[in-house]
Amino acid sequence: QVQLVESGGGLVQPGGSLRLSCAASGLTFTRRDIGWYRQAPGKQRELVARVSSNDVPNYADSVKGRFTISRDNAKNAVALQMNSLKPEDTAVYYCNVLLHGKDYWGKGSLVTVSS
Repeated sequence: QVQLVESGGGLVQPGGSLRLSCAASGLTFTRRDIGWYRQAPGKQRELVARVSSNDVPNYADSVKGRFTISRDNAKNAVALQMNSLKPEDTAVYYCNVLLHGKDYWGKGSLVTVSS
């Protein structure tokens, strides 16, 4: 059974940093496309960052230069380092992987950026 578990969210002041982690069980993250998405209140879920099977990262324009996605193969996890956070980054952040034609999602981790 595939499970994704996000962690690392919380409350941070504008300009601060957080590091999210997505740990997987039931599958190996190695050589798979993995994505981080977010959903703010009243808005649609949007792609934040993705790392391809050959480790090429892509970012939404809104987070370029501030967020970094990376793999930790030893822990079978994918991290999202978020720096220079802004109030508009407030959202629930979800990890996503496509496996055998099916999308898998974690339950999400809430990030709140507020003074």
